Amino acid sequence: MEYSILGDDLQLVRVVMGNGEGIYGEGGHLLYKTPTVGITARATGGILAGLKRAVTGASFFVLELTGPGEAAFAGSTPGKVIQVPLGDGESIMAEHGSFLFAENTVKYDASLTHLSVGLFGGEGLFLAKFTGPGNVFLHGTGYVHMIQLEDGVEMNVEAGHLLAFDAGMQYTVKRVGGLRTMLLGGEGLFFVNVRGPGRVWVRSISLAALASALSRDMPCPASCRSEERR
Repeated sequence: MEYSILGDDLQLVRVVMGNGEGIYGEGGHLLYKTPTVGITARATGGILAGLKRAVTGASFFVLELTGPGEAAFAGSTPGKVIQVPLGDGESIMAEHGSFLFAENTVKYDASLTHLSVGLFGGEGLFLAKFTGPGNVFLHGTGYVHMIQLEDGVEMNVEAGHLLAFDAGMQYTVKRVGGLRTMLLGGEGLFFVNVRGPGRVWVRSISLAALASALSRDMPCPASCRSEERR
């Protein structure tokens, strides 16, 4: 199987599959496929795993693509695509909306632990778990920066900017500052404290920040104008 990450700030990933080789991914991120590529929808990991993904906001079904042929995936916002190779039994935890596709040998499950991250982090940070062997492709809004933490070293990552980290790393949610910080601090109120050893991937733009910036320049819809006239 061959991969090519194309583009700069608006990236896509192209995959060329041999006969019988396969991947699975989120349907909303599939750009195209050649006619020789077979496609089916299935609940990866079974019904229970599909339900867990649905609870965390991901899709119940994923699309399974089988070669020979070519296909391409991309994120829904400007940003970077990263390839994460996983060894046998090696796992990462990733923000569920960042998933593009993975090789069929990779196990995909949703994590329902530490739901306080999603409830208090302000941006629905629920996690998907991917276990190798195989390659996983993720998309991060803005630029994606990988940080290597040594044993015992900690990092506080603003909840909306956390993209992924190695499974097995200890992580908790911390509120930074008191009432004054909560009132004046904007989006940086809750941080995910991650403890090494391991890798952490952060994205430079959170989805909430992107949505807020775009909404300021969006024209007022007709329903909004009718309310203002009243």
